[in-house]
Amino acid sequence: MQQDTLLTAGRQLTASQQLTANESSDAETVIIDTGCANLNSVRFAFERLGAKVLVTDDKAKIKAAKRVVLPGVGTAGAAMASLHEKGLVELIQGLTQPVLGVCLGMQMLATISKERGGKGQDCECLGIIPTDICELDTQLLKAESLPLPHMGWNQLKLTTNSQGANSPNVHPLFAGIEDGSYVYFVHSYRAPLSEFTLAECTYGEGFSAAIGKGNFMGVQFHPEKSAAVGAQILRNFLLMDELQMNEALMNEALQSNSADGQAGVKKAGQ
Repeated sequence: MQQDTLLTAGRQLTASQQLTANESSDAETVIIDTGCANLNSVRFAFERLGAKVLVTDDKAKIKAAKRVVLPGVGTAGAAMASLHEKGLVELIQGLTQPVLGVCLGMQMLATISKERGGKGQDCECLGIIPTDICELDTQLLKAESLPLPHMGWNQLKLTTNSQGANSPNVHPLFAGIEDGSYVYFVHSYRAPLSEFTLAECTYGEGFSAAIGKGNFMGVQFHPEKSAAVGAQILRNFLLMDELQMNEALMNEALQSNSADGQAGVKKAGQ
């Protein structure tokens, strides 16, 4: 079943979605050098798609990139300490181009992480997407005899923010991805389901497999290890540009204003 799902997703790669080496060479993608160990695996995944990729912690090159990837493995505390040491925190917070966080990189986009790493307080993250990172519920995992960490293939459930090929709310990161597609996870901490959830997964509990806000998006799974589905997600990211992200920000603002207006009308009518 898993293999069939991956093959089906692979067949959905249309000619319009595929990038040639010449096209991608003009769209520089920067992977931030966070000091983590999986930088090359992410870089190689993009290069297999014909993308020109630069791994760097140079501020000017990160700021000038057409799109940016924030990778990560290990602990939130160590990763955030590295970003602070390199002076990259405020730079990342101010980026306006498409930014993709991968695994721990996704978690670093959140407000705080409960992964203390032996310290006495929670880890303060980038604060870009207002959600908190907590450990997967060990009681639920124990009740279902599920080990920690969550490691292996699991299914995505696309949320109403991203599902449906004809939906105006489809998130470009998941264009052409079938609901129920399998991707590869390795993690013990997770973002809860929220208004920022783009895709969810279930492992003892439901959690965010992907989150997004404006030009920032993150995936808890490893697209570079997720075969055809992961390749398509990375390809979708390579097709994004700053104009598209600006439109996403405008749509979010319109939705927020509409929700505030409805709340005001409801309150006035009480």
